[in-house]
Amino acid sequence: MNLIDWPYSTPGIPDNCFSRSRVPMTKEEIRVLTLAKARLGPGMTVYDIGSGTGSVAVEAARLVAPAEVLAVDGNPEACALVRENARRFGLKNVRVITGMAPAALKGLPPPDRVFIGGSGGHLEDILADCHQVLRPGGIIVVNAITVETLGTVLSWGRSRGYQVEALAVNLARLEMVGRYHIWRPLNPVYIVQLTIQLGHEE
Repeated sequence: MNLIDWPYSTPGIPDNCFSRSRVPMTKEEIRVLTLAKARLGPGMTVYDIGSGTGSVAVEAARLVAPAEVLAVDGNPEACALVRENARRFGLKNVRVITGMAPAALKGLPPPDRVFIGGSGGHLEDILADCHQVLRPGGIIVVNAITVETLGTVLSWGRSRGYQVEALAVNLARLEMVGRYHIWRPLNPVYIVQLTIQLGHEE
């Protein structure tokens, strides 16, 4: 199938449709839940921070077009993969920013939605900077793999008046091993949704 003509509007592009390397990628099933928690719509500006291979950026770009997804990553290899995957799907609304957040966020247009998949150890600074520019009614979605990161996001969001929701996601895929089927677990992920409260002021 020509990926430029990918015919489905629902999220969940198979992992094998993306160019990959050792750069981290948000897996298909986790990506679906992550995108759902962001509540995307046409015309929304999106940050994808710690974009990795760009699987979230690609899916988000298809949902918010003609608005932009700003894919931010400090790894040049990851940035090259984001560009390649956007090209594979014929997307013109993915802008790649090579640099570490939060510094790389300076001067970008204010977002309606923010995905944070990787923070390079600067999570609280990234959250604080995004908080300053997030548009009214905005949503931040953070994917975490450690309990410590989960605790940081929950505490930060509650202390600033966000509506906070979280999922602990444990999934497994059915795979063939020889003549038998087994369940192959995916890495557990915490998905946190922070929704800005309209009318809330610090």
